[in-house]
Parts: sequence; C-alpha cells; structure tokens
Amino acid sequence: MGRYTGPVERLSRREGVDLELKGARRFNGKSALERRGAIPPGQHGMRRAGRASVYASQLREKQRAKRYYGMREKQFRRVYKEASRSTDSVTGERLLQLLELRLDNVLYRMGFASTRAQARQFIGHQHVLVNGERCDIASRRLKPDDEISIIENSPIRPLATEATTLISRVAPWLEVDHDGLSGKVVQEPTRSDIQVPIEEHLIVELYSRV
Repeated sequence: MGRYTGPVERLSRREGVDLELKGARRFNGKSALERRGAIPPGQHGMRRAGRASVYASQLREKQRAKRYYGMREKQFRRVYKEASRSTDSVTGERLLQLLELRLDNVLYRMGFASTRAQARQFIGHQHVLVNGERCDIASRRLKPDDEISIIENSPIRPLATEATTLISRVAPWLEVDHDGLSGKVVQEPTRSDIQVPIEEHLIVELYSRV
C-alpha cells in the first residue's frame, strides 16, 4: 500500500487527537480538530454505538502511532520487532524511543520543520547533514552525539527558520541552535521525555496476539 496523500486533518479527526500533521495552521486555532471536535470524518460523522472491543482499541492505538510518526505497516512492524528484542527496557517504552530517534522525527523535534512530512521532504531532497555528511534517509536511527544541521545556503533555510518560530520547547534530550539551524542528540529519550498521545502497552498487546 502506498503512502496516504489525502487530507491529513481527517486522520486527526478519526483518531480524536492532534497527530501534529499540520504546521502553522494548528497553532492558530484553524485545525479541523479544534473547529469540529473529535468527530470522525464522513457524511454523518458518528461513532458506532457501543463500547469498542479490546482488539479494536489495540488496533486503533497502532493506527494512531503509525499516523503520528508517518509510517507504513511494514516499517512499523520492523521497529516493533527490534524493540521486542531489547533486554534493557520494556518493549513499549523501547518502541517509542526508537520511533523518536528517527531522523525525520528528530528534525521535527528540533523545530527545523513544521511537520514530520516536511522534515521527510527536506531529508529526501538532501538538505540535511548528519555529522557533516548529506543524508537522504528519513528513517535513519540517530544516536547520542550525532549532529544534525541544515546545509548552508540551502533554499529551504528560510522555511526551516520560519518553522523554529512555531516550536514552544525543545525536548530535553536534544541540544539545538535555532540561529545556526543545527543541533545534537544529547542522549536517548526516556519515557517521561516522550509526550505523545499513544498508549504503547496496547500496541504491545496487539502484536503479542499474533
């Protein structure tokens, strides 16, 4: 299945939470989620009557995480399998750590892109340096001491500078210079550092069923 190219605000309405799929629009109160509320898209916009089953809740949580980080099923499952092999931390917590350490997410967390989709575009067009070298792999896993920057004289620097005005705080596991459009991964994020609308234990329970 190819990537989703439809209206992204429908996804936030479907999940009932802000998936951070829009940039400036969601910061000035114009997002569909704020205007219409957490009502699923469609002609009638009504949820099914009755309480969702356990499986439905688990599946919904996985879909929410995939849409939040902009990933396909095969990619997401691969990351989950890696997290499940970890012996140092709980599977769900490790899953979120691995997702947060993706290059596209780190670029977004640093404030150099207004959305993760924009961050992937910047990376794909080779406007981003990792440790001084061009990188066009959005899913690249970063590690402590990795340095990220926007290429000097890149045509996207004005867009990146504008994006930095939208971010209110930088994650504590990152070190950022917004003026120089550069930053560094200080350490791997802990669960308390990851503020996301995701209940990772439901995802673990879902994959444990198969």
